[in-house]
Amino acid sequence: MTAVFWVAKILTTGMGETTSDFLVHRFDPPLAVAAAAVVLAAALALQFTRSRYIPWVYWLTVLLVAVFGTMVADVIHVQFGVPYFASSIGFLVVLAAVFALWFGTQRTVSIHRIDTRARELFYWATIGATFALGTALGDLTATTFGLGYFVSGALFTILFVLPGVAFRWWRLNATVAFWASYILTRPLGASFSDGIALPPARGGLGVGDGIVSLVLFSALVVCVIWMTWRGARPAERTAAVPEHLASTEPRAGL
Repeated sequence: MTAVFWVAKILTTGMGETTSDFLVHRFDPPLAVAAAAVVLAAALALQFTRSRYIPWVYWLTVLLVAVFGTMVADVIHVQFGVPYFASSIGFLVVLAAVFALWFGTQRTVSIHRIDTRARELFYWATIGATFALGTALGDLTATTFGLGYFVSGALFTILFVLPGVAFRWWRLNATVAFWASYILTRPLGASFSDGIALPPARGGLGVGDGIVSLVLFSALVVCVIWMTWRGARPAERTAAVPEHLASTEPRAGL
């Protein structure tokens, strides 16, 4: 995973939050959720027809999962009155169940082994669960616990970095490190985007969700263009991977 990958991932999390707010506040919420579900289904269908990684297809799908996952988490809280703490626990259970089924049936949850239809389905189910969990978790720390959006963002930034540090210096399993950081990108990006977009009365800077979404989308397009250009370049010789890092994943069986 390159730095650009993680930047793009965080951009999708922030944009998922602000775009969801933009849509549900300007259109009938049930209609907005239904429309997002239809567009997401179309993106997933397109993704499933690809036999290899196509940057714009992949990141379009991730972005739409972010928007729809945010809507689901917000609907559960706003429409049904479920507290963020309860929904966080619920989505955590769902995510754990997806991982358990994935590993139980495929004997791996590695992103480097998404080579069957079943594993791809598990992969996207996991991504959906991480977005819903991250949405609830970010709102839990920012509002229920009263930390505010920027303090929450700083907290999740630290937590996001820790798995990479543990992988680099303490030989944490590569798959565990990846998914831990991947999950934490959601509340990280959402906290900062909410802090910038929401009005001061709600603890934000008042820039507006539409403007923030547009800026984040523009930055994401730049990242996707960069990844597409890099992928089109001739293969370059890669540095040798230290043996203890190369053997971490197989040893743990993930």
